[in-house]
Amino acid sequence: MTSNTLILRGGVVCDAATGEARTADVLVHDGRIQEVGATLRAPESAEEINATGRHLVPGLVDAHVHVSAASADLGHVAEQSPTYVAAHTSRILRDMLHRGFTTVRDVGGADYGVAAAVAEGLWPGPRVVFGGKALSPTGGHADLRGAGRHVLDDHACCPSIGVVCDGVAEVRRSARHQLRTGAHHIKLMLSGGVASPTDRVDSLQFSDEEVLAAVEEARNANRYVTGHAYTARAVNRGLGLGVRCIEHGNLIDDSSVRLFVEHQAFLVPTLVTYEYLHREGAAAGLPPASQAKVADVLEAGLHALHLAYRGGVRIAFGTDLLGSMHVHQSEEFRIRGRVQPANEVLRAATVTAAALLGREGELGTLAPGAVADILLVDGDPTTDTEILAQPEQHLRAVIQGGTVVAGRP
Repeated sequence: MTSNTLILRGGVVCDAATGEARTADVLVHDGRIQEVGATLRAPESAEEINATGRHLVPGLVDAHVHVSAASADLGHVAEQSPTYVAAHTSRILRDMLHRGFTTVRDVGGADYGVAAAVAEGLWPGPRVVFGGKALSPTGGHADLRGAGRHVLDDHACCPSIGVVCDGVAEVRRSARHQLRTGAHHIKLMLSGGVASPTDRVDSLQFSDEEVLAAVEEARNANRYVTGHAYTARAVNRGLGLGVRCIEHGNLIDDSSVRLFVEHQAFLVPTLVTYEYLHREGAAAGLPPASQAKVADVLEAGLHALHLAYRGGVRIAFGTDLLGSMHVHQSEEFRIRGRVQPANEVLRAATVTAAALLGREGELGTLAPGAVADILLVDGDPTTDTEILAQPEQHLRAVIQGGTVVAGRP
């Protein structure tokens, strides 16, 4: 062992998988957890952190972000300079890391350049698992033109969250292009949404054949399709066609829950975004047409989460915040705590999110062999969702890959 060894002494190690907590040391070497146990031995060269009285929590995973969404007016963002948007993106990523999110899954906007900037240390931030641009039909959720606007810039450098494609051939080509750039998933707009100007929330988007084409391309590349969908009709259709994950799902019903379980699919609710789109959307740049649609999904989200949790659906943590509302990211813990025990909310942001990313045993856990993403926290997040909902009060340090990147242990 060399000086790239770190040992945390006497912390209360939180096991998100079981909800249990035990006092132990954590030994880290070369960015990985090597051992967890009582009174561990470490080399003299090891950096030692006294974690006595603090809880050690796996680095958090937010499975639904848009790190390039510097404004809630996504159409305006799409028309801005990519360089200017990148500057905002670096700030958004840094702030996420300081809230304890060491990994994020971007589901529309981030590309290989954003992921590489973090991976190479050019920007501080959570590691970025990206899908590139989301796929949308004309008039769909990622078609950001208003009713009177006809020009659409689909250039690869346009900082839009999505790309418009119609017909099986265009969907295949667009899916293959995202995969070519290293996308970890393909996102389809399966229904209407709030932030788009011309579609109804309850609309269906893409034909069965188009969805099947994207699913086939993703499977051929050993990747998967995730689908933006609100209504039970849109969700059930997507799951039946092979979509592995559903974003939002505010209007699901019992039939949807059965399909989630049958297909072992994931659900990523994003409750905090509706609360703050309602409160702050106008000030953050959300266009009036989109503001009017917030109420359609605001009240239903908690009921959908309750249905899914009660029914045994695999639920991952997501936030979907835009523009100035990114600062409320951690409040998703508080909102979910209204219907779920604290340890289940923590599980969604660690173990289950890691499973969605195909990184079980590597992320979201403090077990030997895992990436050493560790939070030092005052208070027990397995029993109280307010602990992680208020990082400014309870989060003392963030360790990412074995290095202290925020806070002071």
